[in-house]
Amino acid sequence: MARDTTDQTPLSSVSELSSYLEKGARRPEEFLIGTEHEKFAFFRADHSPVPYFGDASISALLKGMQAKLGWEPIMDGENIIGLGERSGMGAISIEPGGQFELSGAPVETIHETCRESNQHLAVLKEIAEPMGIRFLGIGGSPKWSFAETPRMPKSRYEIMTRYMPKVGAQGLDMMYRTCTIQVNLDFSSEEDMAAKMRVSMKLQPVATALFASSPFTEGKPNGLLSWRGDIWRDTDNRRAGILPFVFNQDFGFKDYVEWALDVPMYFVVRDGKYHDCTHVTFRQFMNGALKGEIKDWEPTMGDWTNHLSTLFPDVRLKRFLEMRGADGGPWRRICALPAFWVGLLYDDAALADAETLTKDWTFEDVTAMRDAVPAKGLKAEIRGKAVYDVARDVVAISKAGLKARNRLNRDGQDESIFLQPLEEVLAKKATMAEDMLALYHGRWNGSVEPVFEDYQY
Repeated sequence: MARDTTDQTPLSSVSELSSYLEKGARRPEEFLIGTEHEKFAFFRADHSPVPYFGDASISALLKGMQAKLGWEPIMDGENIIGLGERSGMGAISIEPGGQFELSGAPVETIHETCRESNQHLAVLKEIAEPMGIRFLGIGGSPKWSFAETPRMPKSRYEIMTRYMPKVGAQGLDMMYRTCTIQVNLDFSSEEDMAAKMRVSMKLQPVATALFASSPFTEGKPNGLLSWRGDIWRDTDNRRAGILPFVFNQDFGFKDYVEWALDVPMYFVVRDGKYHDCTHVTFRQFMNGALKGEIKDWEPTMGDWTNHLSTLFPDVRLKRFLEMRGADGGPWRRICALPAFWVGLLYDDAALADAETLTKDWTFEDVTAMRDAVPAKGLKAEIRGKAVYDVARDVVAISKAGLKARNRLNRDGQDESIFLQPLEEVLAKKATMAEDMLALYHGRWNGSVEPVFEDYQY
């Protein structure tokens, strides 16, 4: 998220929180696609991480992009921490360890989102090349220790950095040493939201397996295919993971709100200053817990939208749904991830087929699959069936959904062309992580250094 909200509309009841989410509903013909991707910045000369300050730095990249694009700078005190497109749609932001993120504008087709990502990478390369900076597209930092990883001067990250070790063993690694690709998708009603969230929550571990690309930590194989996926198993389980109530047939906006109300907050923003609120839940905040502790202690709609952005379930509900299960990857995967989910969720027949496929899966089944996937990838199982076989069926459903959408590019190709990276994984029965491990034990001669050349943007 590039910019925290400062909407001062006062909140007076819990029902307003559900109404806020419900207002995100769109007609199906208005559905859009918003793709986000993160990447590690490194110096080509020695593969070291790029700091925030300096002539060749994250801040210099942001300033160079601002001059090139004309986007509005987003500031945290004296420091530039992101850029916002003047239309208010797209944004560039930085993650805690300097991961460089594009939050793409909502667009109508995968063709557009892929073109947008390619344009972003081309402009970024133009700015970064004279500084000797390149970018790595994988899911986990392959070389740098936590101590070697730079820290970005962003107030919300300072609060999170203090808080994470209190609630899980791997929260700091999540913040500083992982990258993801995400897609944000619309719903038309509460019923449509529930169906999409239920299916996508169940299938998120399948996406983790298909996109697994984080097998190295601090210069060595870490015993996993998706280190990033494993990290999320012990980051902050009160606000992350699979939500059991989503599996209920009567799940709706109110259920998500009731859960979110009892998750500890991170902060509130008042007069541009971030106040640490990790000691109270949003429900306690609404009941006056911060009275006398901060000025303007009454909760606002901006506080609620900011709180929603600090929740980390595998599928996050805002006024749209965020698919959060995939590792970062090369540019073709930036297009493959939204294609995978759009094909499943934006065609009625495909969504129905996905519901049928996953109908009997319980919370316990999906949790067991989620626990197994980081180490086993496509060889993990659910209800005695290999995730590979599930993935093959799901990609076929997605492909049929994309073909039914029939959104063509200038060459007459539909959006299913963007599933090719996943079809390649299925054809060779090997994830990108397994490809990298084979290279490590082969041509790379037991070194992770070549990953910076072979998987850079």
